[in-house]
Amino acid sequence: MEARIVRVAARSAAAAVIFVGLNYLQSSPARAAGYRTANFTVDAPTARLAKEIGDAAESYRHQLAQEWLGKPLPNWSKPCPIKARVAPNLGAGGATSFVFDRGEVFGWRMDIQGSRERILDSVVPHEVTHTIFASHFRQPIPRWADEGACTTVEHRSEIAKQEQMLIEFLQTRRGIPFSHMFALKEYPQDVLPLYAQGYALSKFLIDQRGKREFMQFLEDGLTDGDWIRAVRQRYGYGNLQTLQNAWQNWIVQGRPQLQLAADADTDAVLVASYEAPSTPPTRPAALIRGQDPGVTPTPVVPPQNPATPLAGNTPRGPVGTQAASRPLGSIYDRGGTVRR
Repeated sequence: MEARIVRVAARSAAAAVIFVGLNYLQSSPARAAGYRTANFTVDAPTARLAKEIGDAAESYRHQLAQEWLGKPLPNWSKPCPIKARVAPNLGAGGATSFVFDRGEVFGWRMDIQGSRERILDSVVPHEVTHTIFASHFRQPIPRWADEGACTTVEHRSEIAKQEQMLIEFLQTRRGIPFSHMFALKEYPQDVLPLYAQGYALSKFLIDQRGKREFMQFLEDGLTDGDWIRAVRQRYGYGNLQTLQNAWQNWIVQGRPQLQLAADADTDAVLVASYEAPSTPPTRPAALIRGQDPGVTPTPVVPPQNPATPLAGNTPRGPVGTQAASRPLGSIYDRGGTVRR
């Protein structure tokens, strides 16, 4: 399976082209059936699958917009085409592209693949959430937040892979310091830690104040790029290091249910009702979506000591280089090149 990253030239100086997801889907024969809803057209192997995918996409679009925004989205001027490749043994993955231009977003396109179950409960909601964020913010949002928040809506089986990989990355000092992660404008070469950390940090913040407050936090940070101020105002952490320390303590404790207690004189204090994490069941090696051809997946072994301090870590590889493989993701490109 060929992994490809595509960056598309902006239509104008004011435009930003977004490619969400990894275009690693294999070429496939002509589709057998189509289906249309108000906001999606679906090309799938059978009429039944096309209808299931289209109805699911429309339902998620309405439901998730209510959860993230508190209101439904208006219909798009043109529907988003979805091309689906469905087979029991296909790894779950997707790619969604759209264009920002002078405050407008359009040009939707979505390619998805996987088993029927994972398409309906993970790939479609993940990709649809990208379109909700794009429709709302109408500009690129931080990579960790976009991918992390979209992963929170996936099926538990997919989320568990991110959680297991996170522990491995922290143990092997592949974690990304928050001061660096918040500043990233391109994907790092070692991109998978960004996905795992992005998911865990998004969940950490969402569990404290909810999805709508998370969206307000992103809106605040996007106004001037001052994420330290946004973190302080919305979540009470004095700086990114304080946030990182609280997050890491939460990971070490097994991600217990959260409650935030604000202290008027100091940084917000995280109060966690500790519950010992259950032992993950034995499972075969997880297939990383979008994996490079020739790379053999390795099983992730649950650690005895779940976290290693991030402070001072240097992410592997230069920032902004092309990543050979990654799971569901976003690429923001304002340049004038096409890369494959």
